[in-house]
Amino acid sequence: MSLRINAVVPDFEAETSQGPIHFHDWIGDSWAILFSHPKDFTPVCTTEFGAVATLSPEWEKRGTKVIGVSVDGVEDHKRWASDIEKVCGNKVGFPIIADEGLKVSKLFDMLPEDAYLPDGRTPADSATVRSVFIIGPDKQLKLSMTYPMTVGRNFAEILRALDALQATAKHGVATPADWTVGQDVIIPPSVSDEDAKQKFGEFDAVLPYLRKTKLR
Repeated sequence: MSLRINAVVPDFEAETSQGPIHFHDWIGDSWAILFSHPKDFTPVCTTEFGAVATLSPEWEKRGTKVIGVSVDGVEDHKRWASDIEKVCGNKVGFPIIADEGLKVSKLFDMLPEDAYLPDGRTPADSATVRSVFIIGPDKQLKLSMTYPMTVGRNFAEILRALDALQATAKHGVATPADWTVGQDVIIPPSVSDEDAKQKFGEFDAVLPYLRKTKLR
């Protein structure tokens, strides 16, 4: 079953590099990002885990927990973490889920229900396990992105998207293309001009249905 925006994400129990977790309990009242990888000890994924580790202060600033998932075991995750730290120069302080049985990969619709890992598998056998899921404190899926194995993820864009999601959730607005913190936001068409003035003050009506304003 496809996981759609605003659906409650699956709950599950799993072993991680930092011990067992119950996913919804682990999220708690935070925002969360689950990002997945087809295999440990692969080049692109190593740089990506390094990027996430380096951004640790940024996740904390946004009240967001991050967790990785890979279809390898806990011991592999722990050994791989030392390689990641060597590459990025930062500690891997977030947990990595051991998804050897593909439970999480299937729950999040990254692999079909009948998928299995053959003996002597390569990353190609789990290539679609290359996704990012941003989850709200309400445990609902707010955004997802899926990448091919050859293209490293842009975590600056993931941070930007997280900022936009948090701003729209808090203020009841929308954000235009390429929006970053501090730029004008969009007043939803469902808000009347009168209510918009009361809530946001002055705004610029570019079109009757496109009104921009600054967040107070």
